Amino acid sequence: MLSDLFDHNIRWAAARRAEDPFYFDRLSALQRPEYLWIGCSDSRVPANVITGLQPGEVFVHRNVANLVHRADLNLLSVLEFAVETLEVKHIIVCGHYGCGGVRAAMDGHRHGIIDYWLQPIRDVAEVNCATLASIPAPDEKLDRLCELTVASQVESLSRTPILQSAWKRGRSLAIHGWVYGLSDGLLRDLNCDCDGSLAEFRCEEQVTRDYELARKGSDGRGS
Repeated sequence: MLSDLFDHNIRWAAARRAEDPFYFDRLSALQRPEYLWIGCSDSRVPANVITGLQPGEVFVHRNVANLVHRADLNLLSVLEFAVETLEVKHIIVCGHYGCGGVRAAMDGHRHGIIDYWLQPIRDVAEVNCATLASIPAPDEKLDRLCELTVASQVESLSRTPILQSAWKRGRSLAIHGWVYGLSDGLLRDLNCDCDGSLAEFRCEEQVTRDYELARKGSDGRGS
């Protein structure tokens, strides 16, 4: 029931005040987070909880499948505010394994208006068709596509005028690609960072190279 949410809120606020009488005074005065989190809307992936960050420490934008549409005014407004006003130092694009949005993009069914939204995932799958075709297990293939989608969004984000302008002005600002495991609660760094120093850096290619090296190692073929 909705009344339960208000009851939980009252208990939470009281507990905060008991721990720190000035907590809400500080929180209401200013927010100065170092991180912008662009994640999936999935209710099982709350940014503050899985990173151990407190309110005010991370600025959050979420959508289905953590996608970066460069014509998305919602995302661009969040990005501009985070970069220009909050002056964040790190932007984290975080997907998660078993993503329903990624699955829906590739299941061959029509889902309605979200089909347009998910088109970038199909584009990523087409570009990486050889890599995905080499993975026989459906769940592993889905998770691989989740990783590649994150890498593609890092690259797309790096090409926005907002970030290009910030880097040209000498801003120290980096984009990171992570993926979260629902089965173990752990974050994985996909090592597809971008800080503006390599204009033509190909995030998907980097993630693919790392993946192939990991597969060789698990097969006993690594050095």
